[in-house]
Amino acid sequence: MTVRILQNPWRLLLAINAAIIVGVFIHKIQLPPYVPYIHLLVDYHFGFIKRALIGAIVALFTNKVPVWLVFALGGVTWLATLGLYAKLFEKTFGFSAKTLPLFVFTAGSPFFLKNFMHTLGHFDIYGCALAIVLLLMPAGSLLFVAAAALFSIILVLIHHIHLLMYVPTIITIVVIRHYLTHGYNRTNIAFGSVALAAVSALFFAAQFQGTMPIPEADFVAYLKSRMADPSRADLLQFAYIWYQPLAKEVADTWGRLPHNILGVPVFALLIWLHTPLWRYVANLIGALASETQRRLIIAALIGISLAYLMMFVMVFDYSRWISNWAVCMFLILHAVKMLPAKRETALIPAEHQRTNILGLIITLIPRVGIVRPF
Repeated sequence: MTVRILQNPWRLLLAINAAIIVGVFIHKIQLPPYVPYIHLLVDYHFGFIKRALIGAIVALFTNKVPVWLVFALGGVTWLATLGLYAKLFEKTFGFSAKTLPLFVFTAGSPFFLKNFMHTLGHFDIYGCALAIVLLLMPAGSLLFVAAAALFSIILVLIHHIHLLMYVPTIITIVVIRHYLTHGYNRTNIAFGSVALAAVSALFFAAQFQGTMPIPEADFVAYLKSRMADPSRADLLQFAYIWYQPLAKEVADTWGRLPHNILGVPVFALLIWLHTPLWRYVANLIGALASETQRRLIIAALIGISLAYLMMFVMVFDYSRWISNWAVCMFLILHAVKMLPAKRETALIPAEHQRTNILGLIITLIPRVGIVRPF
């Protein structure tokens, strides 16, 4: 029995992942939700400002925001994302003994659902969830392109950094699922170009025109008026981010760089631990029937990676950025699998000692973190 489990441990690894996620959740709810909570308080009361959509939606339902709402909303979003990804994986690969290693290396990765649990209440997961919806939707009409544009607008209103975080992945999904699969003409190219221009314009408006128009003391007073427990003023210590210009964010990032750059070897190790997955992705791209499509996919992966490199330069939440970069790679994997291939690509082997060891290691890593590794 023990030998059989060691040879084919993937069901056990899924169970361990589930237990670790529960542990991460228990730990998370004991921590003060500094940044996630304040995002539930900020709305459009003083006009158009950045990072205010979620708070504006919350304001439609309640005037007083309890702290537990961070974990309730975050938990529901996390569960929805888990369900969406499970549905996507079933649609793309199906669930069987042969596909379990691939599921462990994606869904069980410390970059993905476990880290989303650790960052519960942050806005990253919304980009992932909406990108998965696009991978599940029919893609044959302009309604698909319009949905992608709407999702991108929503994400930029949630937080403008989504223009670099998930919008490039959404664009890639649209290109793969609509333009490469169903063809392109003047109408859908013009529609996509206008949609991209609108999303870009919204980003610049949020970045450069979306600062709070009143003194910070008045802003904090308003936030306190929306708190269910105004004595928790410690949760408002990040109110300054609605006043901070891009130049200050970049300066802060470069000021922390000598310390934060020490985490890069750890990130490199974590990426290396996923070698069986990256090898499968490379083989999948190599098996595509069209050379043009292969080149476009490689260019898209480079473009997504460059967008994350820009984020590294501007904002110092490095562990979150590298984790979301990996999630984007996981999602593009599903999009590539939907393209015509000239041959079948062998899945990650279910009985291979080195692969099993790597699968066990990534399973036991509970998360990557927010700024520095772990």
